This record gives sequence, C-alpha cells and structure tokens, in this order.
Amino acid sequence: MNFAGIIAEYDPFHNGHALQLQMLRRQGAGTIAVCMSSGAVQRGGVPLLPEPVRVLAALQAGADLVVALPAPYANAGAEAFAAAGVYLLGALGCDTLAFGAETPSAPRLMQMARLLLDGALQGELRRQLATGCTFAAAREAAVAALCPGEAELLREPNNILGIEYCKAILQQGSAMTPCPLPRLGAAHGADAAGRCQGVELASASLVRAMVYRDGLEAAARYLPTPALEEYRAAVRRGELLSPRRFSTALLALLRSKDPGALARVRGVSEGLENRLQAAIRRAADAEQLYDLLKTKRYPHARLRRLALDAAMDVRRDSVPPRPPYLHLLGARRGALARLKQATLPVSTSLARLEAVSPEAETLSKLHNRFTDFSALCREETLPMGLAYTWKPVIL
Repeated sequence: MNFAGIIAEYDPFHNGHALQLQMLRRQGAGTIAVCMSSGAVQRGGVPLLPEPVRVLAALQAGADLVVALPAPYANAGAEAFAAAGVYLLGALGCDTLAFGAETPSAPRLMQMARLLLDGALQGELRRQLATGCTFAAAREAAVAALCPGEAELLREPNNILGIEYCKAILQQGSAMTPCPLPRLGAAHGADAAGRCQGVELASASLVRAMVYRDGLEAAARYLPTPALEEYRAAVRRGELLSPRRFSTALLALLRSKDPGALARVRGVSEGLENRLQAAIRRAADAEQLYDLLKTKRYPHARLRRLALDAAMDVRRDSVPPRPPYLHLLGARRGALARLKQATLPVSTSLARLEAVSPEAETLSKLHNRFTDFSALCREETLPMGLAYTWKPVIL
C-alpha cells in the first residue's frame, strides 16, 4: 500500500474517521486521498456542515488530499455512489481503496461482488422481484438460493457499500486493491455508540441526532479536538444545517415544479411521478413528504434522494455516466505532487473544470445548484455560487 483512497461523507468527521486514517498509516499508507461527498449526501439531504469545514477536519486528522464527489453522484444509490468514487480515486492514481466493513475480509467481499455481477444471479433476482419485495430483499434471497450462507454479508450497511466498491473495481478494471478495515467500537445507526483504544466512538447518524436535539456540545466527546474547534466556529457563523429551513426550501422548490417534469426525474418509474405529485400537494414538511411517498417496494433513502433530485431538476440524462474531472477541495502541500499522475483534468477551480467539455459544464452547473440549495438550508443563509468561490484548504 502506497497511495490509499477513501470514499466518505464525513458528515460530520468524527473519532471513528480519525481512527480509520491512523489504521491506514499503520498499514503503510504513504499518502491518503479522500473522495468526499460535496453538495449533497447519500441519504438524500445536505451535510450538517459545509465542505470547507469537513475538508479541514479531514486534513487536520491526517488525510493528504480531498477531492469532491460531485453532488449528483453523492445523492445516488450505493451502486452509482460507489462507481463514481472508485472512478475518481482510480483517476487520481490510488493503488488501494480502504473502507470500513462489518466483515473485513477482502476475499469474501470480492467473491460476493463477482457473484452479484454473474449473469446466473439475474434470473433468480427477477423471480424474487416478481414477488413484490424490495430490491435489497430480492437480492439477498437470490444470493441465499445460489450461495447458501453468504447472504448474511448483504445484511450489514458497511458490507453492502464495500461490496459495491468491489463491484466497481471489477467493472472498471481498476488497479486498486480493496482494503476493508474493521468497524471499531460502534455499529452504524442512530443509537450506536462505543469505545475503542480509549476513544469514544459514535456513528455519524448518532452525532447528527445529538447535535440537532441538544446542540454541538452534546456530541463533543465523539469528535476530534481540532475538528470540534472548527465546528464550534462554524456554528458561531450560522453554518449549521437547519432541518426546518431544509424542509421549507425543499417543499418550496417541489411545489414550483410542473407536474409533467416529474416524469423525467432520475429514478422515477412505474408511475412514481404521480405518487410524488400527490405527496407534494399534501405534505406540510419534508418528513411528511417522505411518509406519504413510502411504499413497501421503495426504501426510505431512495425516496429521499428522489425528492431532492426532483427539487434540483436532475433528469435521467443530465448526469454523465462517469465524472469528467477531479475537483480538488483541499490538500497538504507535500501531497500536491501526486496530482501530476492524475488521468482526469484536475483543478481547485470549478470554473476551469467547467470548460473541459460540454458534459463537464453540465455537471458543474448541476453540482452548483445543489450547493446553492445547501446554502439556503443553514441557520444563516450563505451566498450563491459557493461551489465556484470557495478557496481550497491547503495545509
């Protein structure tokens, strides 16, 4: 391992993330790059804190480079999220992809990835989907039928995402080697907390819940000291996400949409646009919108992403299959030389990257739309165009 990559949200960066960076250093990583969600997060929302705050927290804890996972890929299902992140880190030149897993066995996770890509599984998957169950349940049942005992890998959230990383490595012919790391101290979930090596650990979802309910100081023991100081400064500036303002901004945009446009939104199928339109007309806030959209067939996270895509006018054909550039958000000066080996255009300026190609222009403008939306959702409204004007964090 020489140049390790991580795909992350750091929403927010916490003690567990810091331990992961330390583990990579102990395993020999000379340089660590992070591909970080920017403008949106995978649960179908915007991050607790803006990008520069999260980037600085990662660099202070030991990351060397941070590049953006543009918002349209960040607000996507596990397969598209993983594929974009793997592609960007591969283009950066990483030789290793590190990620947390409940089952930290690269051979087992790669074996499952190969099985999921095997054509023999698709017939069984279609049979399971015909019963009306969710895709996740159908896939687990199909794997159980073809490979008894291995379906348990698909029951844990970090394993599932890790398997998607492995699938992307295989599909892209990436030279990166998967490096699953054990998830220490705390499981994924809103009530998960623990302790490891004398360090208090909690999931990001628990940290967010504590911050929303009781304020930042309630979660202080789960945050690295340098990051905590930056978070406190961000809170004083009014940069903390306001769920109430997010809800109002989301519904305001959705209520302004032409009903016919909803049919063209990425992820809409099987008449889902009609259900979305009916929910928009009735919902008083975002949570009620999601409840009205809820069905047995579609998981909650997919519906949250669908609502945000609809608000942002993300159409089926508006997102390039693969990101066409590397947007550098931050770096340690000693690692900047690594950028010379990148196989995609790389810059700290989104405006320069926008000029690379028509698809780069389309992506950058769409990404900025998400960033402008995120700016509306803070305790204090931030200016428009921040994706173009934020300065990279250089240490």
